[in-house]
Amino acid sequence: MKKVYSVEEYIETNNHWQDALELLRGIVLKTELNEAIKWSAPVYDLNGKNVLGLGAFKHHFCIWFFNGVFLKDEHKLLVNAQEGKTKGLRQMRFDKIEDVNKDQVLAYVKEAIENQHAGKEIKVERKGKTVVIPEELKAALNNDQDLQLAFEALTPGKQREYCEHIASAKREATKLSRLEKITPMILNGVGLHDKYKNC
Repeated sequence: MKKVYSVEEYIETNNHWQDALELLRGIVLKTELNEAIKWSAPVYDLNGKNVLGLGAFKHHFCIWFFNGVFLKDEHKLLVNAQEGKTKGLRQMRFDKIEDVNKDQVLAYVKEAIENQHAGKEIKVERKGKTVVIPEELKAALNNDQDLQLAFEALTPGKQREYCEHIASAKREATKLSRLEKITPMILNGVGLHDKYKNC
């Protein structure tokens, strides 16, 4: 996945969905959310907490709701991209721009903002030897198929090291900085501490 530095660049890179992404972006920018680029994709946060992101893929475009599990979803628009694995993330997926109902999308976005104000979010649980993937890494994996395949090919021990490395950071900026540094390592199939093990 090519690294992008602005939302405009992301939209240009995904020009087959340019009008659709600009439509969704326009809806989101009517709210109080702050726009940024994280994991080379547009992400919108409230006081540093990720609320939603935009995604463009070969056959569809979407909005990611980081804590979408708490949305009422009255119109049944949300899907769980990885049933059984993804706890909080939900995706509103579209195959064509005509499917976007601006009022419905704005209502979901506003509800997500209200939920964030109310502090509704999935807490990361530490369970013995189970690999608990932090939301930041999960979003990056969902946005990049190559990265996801490379991560799944790692041993559970190496997966756990990467997850704990990101989850242990207190600040969001530190988590994102760590994510950026480990991405090429994951793609190369190496573990976080491999260079020390080979000494």
